[in-house]
Amino acid sequence: MTAATVHTAAAEAALSDDALLVLYANGEAAAASELMQRLAPRSFGVAMRVLGNNAEAEDVTQEAMMRLWRMAPDWQPGQAKVSTWLYRVVMNLCIDLKRRQRGGFLDLDAIPEPPDTAASAPEQLQEAARQDALQQALMQLPQRQRQAVVLRHIEELTNPEIAGIMEITVEAVESLTARGKRALAKILAERRDELGYSDV
Repeated sequence: MTAATVHTAAAEAALSDDALLVLYANGEAAAASELMQRLAPRSFGVAMRVLGNNAEAEDVTQEAMMRLWRMAPDWQPGQAKVSTWLYRVVMNLCIDLKRRQRGGFLDLDAIPEPPDTAASAPEQLQEAARQDALQQALMQLPQRQRQAVVLRHIEELTNPEIAGIMEITVEAVESLTARGKRALAKILAERRDELGYSDV
């Protein structure tokens, strides 16, 4: 890697998503790579939590990124956050996919997030069980509640950001997340001992 390459990479890492998308639209391929590293993992995380299926989440992420690249020449900097636009696309693709599958088999098997390698084997197993339980509980929520809970409590977006993504009011977001949290707590309460929460 040359000094110029390092300098370019460092410069791109300091740019906003907006600026990178404009650079990509103007033929700067490296800008796409930087955007992909920033946005694809979080898009996949959202899709995985909403869909509960690794392969489907990968497909949705790939399609969402393709739409971002196609839209790049028409992007108007400053009008919206690139990440907000992308989350909205991910959510819509998830909804479309579930609509097509309605009445079909729904995979509730969760693929747990990688455990902390510093944890002991029993701790890793318990963390995997907790992640699995959370995913299964999320999949029992109504679709809109699940989307709101994932964006608010897992992705840690603000209520106004979620309102923009889901195209609803902030009040509706608050209602969905509150009902979703209550429902999750009720579902998971039955498994407190099993998941090692009995001492909490």
